[in-house]
Amino acid sequence: MGNFNFHLNLPHRPILHLLNVLIIISLIPYSVSEIKNTRIIDDSRPMILFERFGIAQYGNVAVSVRDFSWKSTRQNAELEPSSMGFFLVRDVSFPSIFNESEYADNFCILWSRFVKIIFKFDNLAAYNGSMLIEEPDEYSLIFGNCQSETQVSMDVHTEMYNMLDGNKNFLPAGQTPLPRLYFIFFLIYSIFFSVWIFICIKQRPDIHKIHMIMGALLLFKALKMICASEDKMYVRKTGTPHGWDVAFYVFGFFKGIMLFTVIVLIGTGWSFLKPYLQEREKKVLMVVIPLQVMENIASMIIAETGPATKDWLTWNQIFLLLDVACCCAVFLPIVWSIRGLREASKTDGKAARNLEKLTLFKHFYIVVVGYLYFTRIVVPAVSSVISYRFEWVMTAADEGASLAFYLFIFHNFQPTQKNPYLVIDDEDEAEAAHMLEHDDSFEL
Repeated sequence: MGNFNFHLNLPHRPILHLLNVLIIISLIPYSVSEIKNTRIIDDSRPMILFERFGIAQYGNVAVSVRDFSWKSTRQNAELEPSSMGFFLVRDVSFPSIFNESEYADNFCILWSRFVKIIFKFDNLAAYNGSMLIEEPDEYSLIFGNCQSETQVSMDVHTEMYNMLDGNKNFLPAGQTPLPRLYFIFFLIYSIFFSVWIFICIKQRPDIHKIHMIMGALLLFKALKMICASEDKMYVRKTGTPHGWDVAFYVFGFFKGIMLFTVIVLIGTGWSFLKPYLQEREKKVLMVVIPLQVMENIASMIIAETGPATKDWLTWNQIFLLLDVACCCAVFLPIVWSIRGLREASKTDGKAARNLEKLTLFKHFYIVVVGYLYFTRIVVPAVSSVISYRFEWVMTAADEGASLAFYLFIFHNFQPTQKNPYLVIDDEDEAEAAHMLEHDDSFEL
């Protein structure tokens, strides 16, 4: 296929670049507010994505621009206002626009019959416009600039909302159930935390330091859920989170660090098998915790800036890279512990005890792999193809998988005298020794 010609023979493919941004958006939720103010400075991108919003039945979009200015990289260049403007486009229309651009000379996306023009910059005393949308679908709000040598600067105010029972609903169609969904999970984790406190009090002689860290993880998870619920509720009613997004980031930051710390510490056997960490295990923690800090910072920048920012896509790539690095790092202590227990079983004469520990570690390893694979790969992949109306279903699946993972960890590593980490069972030593010697399932 040939290169696109966005009015002045642009040397790159802006539609393909935009599609790449849309795919990233489907993988990482970025928006916490549907009333936004965005500052664009000296930007020559042919298309700038501002919003992606699901319309239920009747929706509205409003855009206003202040302090608009431009400059050109060519001398004596003149601005063509009709080649700049804001428009809406459906995702299903991009293939048609792509095909249209291949067969049109000096193609400008603002001239496409597959876009809904909100306003162009010609013949306008004030740069603003609005549009009533009566066709349900997922729409992208985009600024088009068909003059490749022109850099624009402006302050852009955008609003997108659905009409629900005569009131404005600033949440996209697929996110409307989220305030209630997050509140339900807050109640579940609050009960979970209370039960955990009760178990720790009841089994006080068997409590280890790791159990207190696990309790802190539940607390921060519950607080994150209530903040997410309030955040979405205020966005739905007013279009802005009223500060709940800050609390959400804070508790999400500590929850993320606690979760990976708990996985690493359980994987090392710290506080259960041994009261100390080996040097290599300390190094894993020294890697995982800073990675989590940087990942949370990248996540906040992604959420607060939005795709209209020049470096937004770069921050997404950094976020995905850090997340993959964290997920890979947490496997190392589990693998080391399994290998260490298998080697110990050959020399310490406690085959039955080691068999129980190895079985538990094997299950822990499989569950961690399954959890990370489902939440990092399966959920985003399905979210990218599922209807925009069912976005909340994938959120429920993600949170449900997290809850199941927490239940597995807290059940298997609760403070109890019968915990496979601690119990010494002298029965069936010969059978256990035979299994450890001939069962290859414990090899990694």
